Amino acid sequence: MKGMTIRAMTQACHGIYHGDEGAVDIEISAITTDSRKIQKNGMFIAICGEKSDGHDYIGKCFDDGALCCISERELPGESRPYIQVESSLTALKQLAAYYRQQLDIKVVGITGSVGKTSTKETIASVLAQKYKVKKTQGNFNNEIGLPLTVFTLEESDEIAVLEMGISDFGEMTRLTAIACPDVCVITNIGWCHLENLKTRDGILKAKTEIFKSMNPDGTVILNGDDDKLITIKDVYDKKPVFFGIENKCGIYAENIVNNGLEGMMAAICNVNTADNIRNFNVHIPVAGIHMVYNSMAAAAVGAVFGLTSKEIADGIANMETLAGRNHIIRTDSLLILDDCYNANPVSMKSSIDVLASSKGRKVAILGDMFELGEEEKQLHYGVGEYFKDKNIDVLITVGELSKNIAAGVRTVSVCDVHSYDTKDELEKDFSKLLKKGDNILVKASHGMQFTKIVDFLEKLELTNILRRRVFIYFREHILLKKEKSV
Repeated sequence: MKGMTIRAMTQACHGIYHGDEGAVDIEISAITTDSRKIQKNGMFIAICGEKSDGHDYIGKCFDDGALCCISERELPGESRPYIQVESSLTALKQLAAYYRQQLDIKVVGITGSVGKTSTKETIASVLAQKYKVKKTQGNFNNEIGLPLTVFTLEESDEIAVLEMGISDFGEMTRLTAIACPDVCVITNIGWCHLENLKTRDGILKAKTEIFKSMNPDGTVILNGDDDKLITIKDVYDKKPVFFGIENKCGIYAENIVNNGLEGMMAAICNVNTADNIRNFNVHIPVAGIHMVYNSMAAAAVGAVFGLTSKEIADGIANMETLAGRNHIIRTDSLLILDDCYNANPVSMKSSIDVLASSKGRKVAILGDMFELGEEEKQLHYGVGEYFKDKNIDVLITVGELSKNIAAGVRTVSVCDVHSYDTKDELEKDFSKLLKKGDNILVKASHGMQFTKIVDFLEKLELTNILRRRVFIYFREHILLKKEKSV
């Protein structure tokens, strides 16, 4: 890792070095907080977690080839190199910020209430048409995940596309001090993390902390259809680049065609004639109007980095979805829309729109949404009211809060509604609820662990469903009649 000698790292994290002075000018090969992923000549940062204490694995990491470790404690009798710090978490962030500055790389920072990951994937796919791109993997977007993502960057990488997620004030300030973005993208200001941020104005304030450590000569790209983001007039005396469908003051989309779960078609236009991109048509392979917004954001970022219209269109058309995020799974019996990684009212409604656009019988399996504060019941109820005129055939809810979704649906729709307390109870009834060819949306907050439902549905075979229905019919209509006649 460029510039990451033990001496430099000790200085960067204001630590105390213990060990052989002959090792201080050796560059380490990698940094991790996971003792199972230690590399030869790498560094292990020992963090005290809720379930385990990383300090318990320092000896093992040295035995597995670690060159150096970071510890919050003095390690009596340990002769191998380690850096003692007051806080391993703080040191993790300090080292990531230091390493970011050693690399000649451009950074795109992405935040927002909804759509960060899908926007990140779209932008990375577009930029990869011209550059070597590294992007955030999985959910590594917080104060531990972002530093670990930065540590994966290499000298040969040209652009890093980094997702930045928060739940409280001050977090984004710390994240942006690590990433120092050259381009900042904010997808929207929605209803999420209200326990700490309270209002959408609070969310706006927290999200726009991303500007604090960005490159002052960089570019800010914002959703111009968002009533909060459109109020941002300038950042470091530069006007933001806006994208939207209703707002046509920057990058905008028109002639939108919804092909259901097969994706979208749209014309992406640019009012800025100074840019190298002009109006062009694009196929968006993922369903949902939100993907049009993601594509416009990617077009705006592509324009900043000098991509042509064709390169942008190719990047959008070739993007791939991730498990848990608008990911379509086709089995012999069902079409599953796996969007269960996380949920809030805005993303829930967006996914309902995607399901509504599908062809055939429509089933929504929805669970509780967390971190919504005092209005959590009303916000769940509002999701239910959103079912009005969506022509969704079946709603299945799991969890106490999502019973409010069911209550809201019953006031506006003739949708067949079923509520369960647990996933196990639901799985026992799938054979009675589902039919061959069903389009099924699966969505809830991450803590609901709806990936288990997706896994179950993937393994569910139509033959089992038919066999179960035949058995039920035989039992109810033939055996019972014989018993009564006897």
